[in-house]
Amino acid sequence: MRENMHHDTNQRRTSSNIDEPVSQIGCALRLPLLLLHLHPLLRLTQMSQFMMLQGPYAPGHEKPLLRLSFTSCVVGTVSLPLLGLTTCIFISSVFHFEDSTDTHCKVPNYLPSISASISLSPECHIWRFCIGLHSAPRFLVAVAYFNFYKRHFSTRFREWLLSYLNFMCAITENFGVLLLTYVSSNETYLVHKEGFVLFIASSVIHMMLTCWLWQLMKKHSLIPEDGKSLHWKIRCLVLNVAFCGLAAYFYWKHNMFCEPGSYTFFALFEYCVVFSNMAFHLTAFWDFKTREMVVISPEEYKDF
Repeated sequence: MRENMHHDTNQRRTSSNIDEPVSQIGCALRLPLLLLHLHPLLRLTQMSQFMMLQGPYAPGHEKPLLRLSFTSCVVGTVSLPLLGLTTCIFISSVFHFEDSTDTHCKVPNYLPSISASISLSPECHIWRFCIGLHSAPRFLVAVAYFNFYKRHFSTRFREWLLSYLNFMCAITENFGVLLLTYVSSNETYLVHKEGFVLFIASSVIHMMLTCWLWQLMKKHSLIPEDGKSLHWKIRCLVLNVAFCGLAAYFYWKHNMFCEPGSYTFFALFEYCVVFSNMAFHLTAFWDFKTREMVVISPEEYKDF
């Protein structure tokens, strides 16, 4: 009897000794599974703690002083010269028709040229006001494009060189607009003419280089907006070159033969040159659709 009881006791101890490691192994196996289930929660908690520490703004900076979508900046920048030009042409055609359409040939003319419509008063003040406001954002957009190209072509020397040349043409184009704006044809015709030629030449080269660079980027881009932007850039470039050729032809025809209506066609195609140039710059709407212009000041620590 005692031997049986002793045998049962030893058997229970043996089974408990065996069950104890098994239970430990089971706990050890369940622990990683539990951690796997908790891993997303732990990571989410860490991210939320990081966001709480970082905040919605960059560390070491205060709340942005200005936050503006790049599309709003582009639309506003293009709208200023468009509004100014259409206003000047309208005022010149309605109130200063004789003065704005008069030429050295003394033949009938029905539209004022851009140079004539922005040289009278108050048209010149309206035009200078709009161009003055739009010039600063134009320089910022040129810098933004240059940095954008550098990021894409940082390891390719030829494309980087084209990006730099494109940037210089954008700056020169803006300077040409400023020169022909603030030196009217009534004041110094030669300087005004050189400013117009500088604007046309640099703008055409700038558009050609831009289309070239975007054609290279399209090979490695799957974004639909990039293809749409390139498509409209090429359209605006082709129209701009065609309008430049037609305007030059009718300007030459007017000066050589003084035919009635030749200067009217020159003025009409001159408008189309400028409008197609504005449309080309408006394609930045797709290029920087998700970007923002933010002004942030470094955080200042003051002891009171």
